[in-house]
Amino acid sequence: MRKFLKILAWTTGLFLLLAIALLTTVDWTDPKEQDYYKKTVQAVSKLQLTPSAGDAWLAGWAQVNVTPDQPVDLVGYKPRGAYDFVLDSSFVRAIVVGNGDQRVAFLNYELLIVHPTLAKTVEKAIKNAALPVDLVYFTGTHTHSGMGGYMPGIMGKIAFGGYDEKVVNLLAEKSAQAVNKALKSQDTVAVTYQKYSAPQFVGNRFIPNGPIDPFIRQLVFTKKDGTKGTFFTYTAHATCLNSKFMGLSGDYPFYLTQDMLNDYAFSMFAAGTVGSHQPLAPGREPKDTKAYAHQLDSLMEQPATFQNTVKRNILRLGTLKPELPEATYRISDNIRLRPWVFNSLFGDTNTHFDMVQIGNTLLVSSSGEISGMFYENWETLANQKGLNLIITSFNGGYMGYIVPDQYYHRSYFEARDMNWFGPYSGSYYDMIITKLIQAAD
Repeated sequence: MRKFLKILAWTTGLFLLLAIALLTTVDWTDPKEQDYYKKTVQAVSKLQLTPSAGDAWLAGWAQVNVTPDQPVDLVGYKPRGAYDFVLDSSFVRAIVVGNGDQRVAFLNYELLIVHPTLAKTVEKAIKNAALPVDLVYFTGTHTHSGMGGYMPGIMGKIAFGGYDEKVVNLLAEKSAQAVNKALKSQDTVAVTYQKYSAPQFVGNRFIPNGPIDPFIRQLVFTKKDGTKGTFFTYTAHATCLNSKFMGLSGDYPFYLTQDMLNDYAFSMFAAGTVGSHQPLAPGREPKDTKAYAHQLDSLMEQPATFQNTVKRNILRLGTLKPELPEATYRISDNIRLRPWVFNSLFGDTNTHFDMVQIGNTLLVSSSGEISGMFYENWETLANQKGLNLIITSFNGGYMGYIVPDQYYHRSYFEARDMNWFGPYSGSYYDMIITKLIQAAD
């Protein structure tokens, strides 16, 4: 018995030491009292957007196929292994917009996210190709049936398709090609902002009949010969296809993009504020996904809810890198992994916001999957300043979901498993974006 008690004591002590080393409690301190909050408020107040004025707007676009030669792991839902077949080829798409002085390259990938490692490799490829771009604005479609191979680290290997240098190099090489082709196709354009109301196609994943951001927001670039290219966003997650589906697919954004080629020479879909928003598709099979895309396309062939021609040829660019609170990956209501454990598992989040102001239209990119439930207040503020507002996600950084603080206590997947930076991340990000809108001219 004495030997048993000794072993039990040693075992208990070992578990306690591990618990102390690996776990701690959630920090409920008022964020406004903490250094990270104060430093970020100061950084926003000092943020200077680089302005330039030109004689006209210029735009060009291109897409390049990036489907791997051999199957790679699918990323989305849960680990599923390599895809069995290619339902849809994957593309990188680029739109380069400028005013003769500055240029911004909008890049889009049919991937779950744009990982920081991928973004840095792409930026290096563009720089090495000596392409005259002042800012790379990353976006993704957030398809849950896209390819993996671009996420290093322990969690990348376990749950997110792992890391394959060949895949990353392929994406980087093709991205530089797409930007180069877009630059070569640049011409004078007229720029129009449009907005469509589509509440019947998106729902709140948290609350039945809960608040949503129902709008499709669109920029249309029309060249002198009448050729049109478009960049647009929507809030519904690209999760139409069943989680057991084993084909490579861009989900509904791929089919919607294809449908829009009936009216446009080029089309780019970027995931908007998709946090807490789900698609209201008729089913989970490919035919249902295509039908859902057709419905959205048909809606966009109707007159827009709002339309505004961008008149001022002023381009303003800027990037904000906020300070972050300690990582808060919870395993229970008030117990979290210690930050060093989280950082070891997930790696660099590269959290930042890119700002692009095209005349009176402001685009803000986010490193978090921000919930569309915030959007109405932001858009109201922007409109009061005479600005159209477009917010996108997956900008080459990733820090989980950003949901309103009042949902932090609930057992939603987005509020617990994927909310990585504590109980006040919602109000913190709300503050940042509000101040970024206020900083726009």
